[in-house]
Amino acid sequence: MTEPVAPPSPPGLGGLARLFARIGLISFGGVAGQLALMHDEVVARRRWLDEATYLRALNFCMLLPGPEAQQLATFVGWRLAGWRGAAITGTLFVLPGALVMALLAYIAAAHGEAPLVAGLFAGVKPVVVGIVAAALWRLGRRALNTTGALLVALGALLALQLLQAPFPLVVIGAGLIGLFAGRREAAPAGAVPITRGGLVRQGARVLRLAVLFLLLWAVPVLLAIWLAGGGIFPALTALFTKSAFVTFGGAYAVLPYIADQAVALHGWLSAGEMVDGLALAETTPGPTILVLEYVGFLAAFKQPGALDPLVAGLLGAGLVTYVTFLPSFLFILAGAPLVEHLARAPAAAAALTAITAAVVGVMANLALFFGEAVLLPGGQPAWGPLVVALASMAALLRFNLATHGLVLAGAAVGAALTVMT
Repeated sequence: MTEPVAPPSPPGLGGLARLFARIGLISFGGVAGQLALMHDEVVARRRWLDEATYLRALNFCMLLPGPEAQQLATFVGWRLAGWRGAAITGTLFVLPGALVMALLAYIAAAHGEAPLVAGLFAGVKPVVVGIVAAALWRLGRRALNTTGALLVALGALLALQLLQAPFPLVVIGAGLIGLFAGRREAAPAGAVPITRGGLVRQGARVLRLAVLFLLLWAVPVLLAIWLAGGGIFPALTALFTKSAFVTFGGAYAVLPYIADQAVALHGWLSAGEMVDGLALAETTPGPTILVLEYVGFLAAFKQPGALDPLVAGLLGAGLVTYVTFLPSFLFILAGAPLVEHLARAPAAAAALTAITAAVVGVMANLALFFGEAVLLPGGQPAWGPLVVALASMAALLRFNLATHGLVLAGAAVGAALTVMT
């Protein structure tokens, strides 16, 4: 009889660092591709986690605000090497893409008016509209499978479009609807109960972590604002710290909120520049939510105060990236010990279902925002970009082409048209 294969010994910090530095460099393809890549490396190849643990951790991360792929990377590090492992894996998953995004944001800010660069962005804008529309279709087909979910999605869209409701309020409201609905359901077999004493201990631990992370937020952020002499940086810090706690559904869900604040309220950048930022995020490794780093760079680059524009842009990008991802580490370190319970709790699952339905409405709002800016400039239809957007959507839905490949193709077409004219 064949002897069972013993699981491999846990990796050291160096092994985790080497693997996740490589994953951070090649994690293209959005969240689906990133989750598949981590599963292949951590579960299938190295067997550091078993399938059930990986799936429970993924379900837990989907309950949290913020980028679930980066949070899952952080969980893997925590499970294998404690808080040091979490710091290594969560950071290295993001760092390569963040560095690339900073470079691309500088090119866009400093040379965006150059004809060739402008042509590149003109080529990718309608592709991005197609990408958002395809993502909306896919999520809608999966999430809107009941009348209740459809009503939640429609309510979210109408609240944003007609009532100008704040994005955080829409997401929180949907979560509360699901939470109250889920409380009526019985806990499934296998759910792990939490005793009163265990709940008290976990609460004390979470409180200590919250105090620590408050210090980790306050000290570098306030120091950066002081060194910059104030200016735009307090507003950047406030907006993106708040958005980090309500980004259920990832980058596509939070972008309407950021666009409303950064474009309509503060005037830091234009709607077209927001589309450019999402296009750049689609072509870089790491979470798509790195588009927020682009917004921080451009906002500070355009309003540098007493700083050099490049220094201000880099500071704005670093500040936004830091406050965007820092809460994810807190969520994982605070909640990872409760994964067995939370991932199977009916109320939590129902809250996630309602939030996902609301995110469909939020994404529809984003598609309208981008579509108006790119396909209806000045209120008149732009037939060329409309054809490109529809072709991009069809390429994704029918042939499952990679998003970054489509963006690069659009950039090449835009550059070629610029050169020929």
